[in-house]
Amino acid sequence: MFTIAALYHFTRFDDPSALQAPLLALAQAKGVTGSLLLANEGINGTIAGSRAGIDAVLAHIRALPGCAEFSWKESTATDQPFGKMKVRLKNEIVTMGVPDVDPNASVGHYVQPEDWNDLIAQDDVVVIDTRNDYEVSIGTFEGAVDPKTESFRDFPGWWQDNKDRFHNKRVAMFCTGGIRCEKSTNYLISQGVEDVFHLKGGILQYLEDIPKEESTWEGECFVFDNRVSVGHGLTEGPHELCHACRRPILPEDKNRVEFEQGVSCHQCIDQFDEARRERFRERQKQMALSAKRGERHLGRDPLPR
Repeated sequence: MFTIAALYHFTRFDDPSALQAPLLALAQAKGVTGSLLLANEGINGTIAGSRAGIDAVLAHIRALPGCAEFSWKESTATDQPFGKMKVRLKNEIVTMGVPDVDPNASVGHYVQPEDWNDLIAQDDVVVIDTRNDYEVSIGTFEGAVDPKTESFRDFPGWWQDNKDRFHNKRVAMFCTGGIRCEKSTNYLISQGVEDVFHLKGGILQYLEDIPKEESTWEGECFVFDNRVSVGHGLTEGPHELCHACRRPILPEDKNRVEFEQGVSCHQCIDQFDEARRERFRERQKQMALSAKRGERHLGRDPLPR
């Protein structure tokens, strides 16, 4: 059984590049895989490994500047969900593309999972899903507004185009683990929205804490590792990943005429030309050969947040 730790923390790193190599070396030495992003604004990512390996990496992160009190979300998987370890330098640990957004300055009011249902049931509260369209497509909260954004960069523009719909409303927002809401709530506050709330710990905390019979969550939650989706109790969901477009599909979607393993699915059949599909077919062939040798082909990472 592998331990998975999803984490983020906003803090000031004056020189993120100086943190990159030691963090990568430790993770590799401890057999930990996954992906971590470093930027001036902090750290974000998901890692997986043995209990001892994860503990070692988390201890290292806690020792970084401003990270002594950072928190993370844990789950488990029977198979290693990542092929290798990456530590990357980025301009933002979750890309919104708005220079003045600063979660360290202010964020919305945190709402604990046990208080979420009561809040979003109020008539003067609008609930907004800040995730990308392919995530929302497999599950969301009952009655939530879907911005239908392809990336988090699109959210500020969507808000500007739709903000009049939510005049005199309190705004409650949620995302997978909480990181996007740190930025989206700060952004709305900067736009003059007075009452902004977000789900503490995100969907993952809610699915872990709230019994299914009391839940207002519908469907599954997309996750950024090879589990693809999880449900209540963070049990692994039924979804797989289309290795062409990296979007979630159900087992029955593989029976559709548009599906070709590793090459296309019903969501991306018109997205790639034949030359690109031939490259996908070659990659799929190499993956099959690796599996036959008992090796793991790294394939592609899931879609970025």
